[in-house]
Amino acid sequence: MSARGQADVVVVGAGVVGAACALALAQLGLEVVLVEASAPSRWQAARRDLRVYAFAPDNAALLDSLHAWQSVLAARAQPYRRMRVWDAAGGGELAFDADAFGRRELGWIVEHALLVDRLWDRLAGAGVRVLCPARVDALAQDAQGVRLQLDDGTRVAARLAVAADGAESSLRALAGVDAPRHDYDQRGIVAYVSTAHPHEDTAWQRFLPGGPLAFLPCGDGLSSIVWSAPDAEATRLLALDDAAFVAELAHAFDARLGDVALASPRAAFPLRRQLAQECVAGHVLLVGDAAHVVHPLAGQGVNLGLRDVAALRDSVAAALRLRTDWSAPHRLARWGRTRHSENALAAYAFEGMLRVFAHDAPMATLLRGPLLGLAGRMPPLAHLLWRRASGA
Repeated sequence: MSARGQADVVVVGAGVVGAACALALAQLGLEVVLVEASAPSRWQAARRDLRVYAFAPDNAALLDSLHAWQSVLAARAQPYRRMRVWDAAGGGELAFDADAFGRRELGWIVEHALLVDRLWDRLAGAGVRVLCPARVDALAQDAQGVRLQLDDGTRVAARLAVAADGAESSLRALAGVDAPRHDYDQRGIVAYVSTAHPHEDTAWQRFLPGGPLAFLPCGDGLSSIVWSAPDAEATRLLALDDAAFVAELAHAFDARLGDVALASPRAAFPLRRQLAQECVAGHVLLVGDAAHVVHPLAGQGVNLGLRDVAALRDSVAAALRLRTDWSAPHRLARWGRTRHSENALAAYAFEGMLRVFAHDAPMATLLRGPLLGLAGRMPPLAHLLWRRASGA
């Protein structure tokens, strides 16, 4: 059984959030080990990843500080300048416009695989030691930190471990942290489509009785759709042939962009809320999907995860400036309380919106459209909503 000296931090999971966390902490001068079960395939422009994010400006700034964002922009990141949200039951429309906020864009639509690819390109140069392929088999903690045993016999000791290994996090389970799950009994159908009318650099979202339908602008005139539907309805939609599917899709979208044609295969994923009961367990911290899974209606999943990372980076940097212990229990607990509160607030806010707009009671149906329109006609309120979503 091989043995290694103690590192400062071991990050388990090297997706977008885990790789960004490893880079951010290494940039502060910490010795970081990154454990990942399987190396990602290289991103290819000709193969669009169906998993996309509405990337917020604060997280673009985080990746820029890690020297990864410019290469993402150079490859393929579609800025969106406007957002339009309306309800199928009628009423007004909630609109956001970059010009009104004094910005060139509200955010960017970016593929998951591209983000992972560009972050991995930075790991070696940042001094991050990558152990891949490797999985965590065992965890032990004491006053000095953590000791991980990997499935290849390697042992890793560190002052701190960060669980960034997704919703089914093995490190979270080993740390004894429960993460209750609430299934929405829905699936999100995703695909790329082309439309008769240009997407106008606009992110569109229509609330339907079964769940929201989003058209997110992408390069080459394509849009990425995320259609949330009850399980039975999702099964029916996925079973349709292409012509029947796009006909229903265009109708569900109120033909806002004209006729629709599929530009990729379709896929679907289950929707749920999952919140870890705590974000800190001894010397183990939870970030990203290991800590929180939320409904995709506001596109905030990866944004929340990267805000976990930014807050941790800022906490460590502040301690280093003051020459105090960056891994002190009270400091970790403060970070954990803040992130747990922020993420729980976001998760239940999204769920509340989902319930209001999926409710078919007459009063709710009559009120929600006009309420959207009212918010759209009140620039300070619209600005506040956008600042919350953007991390500003």
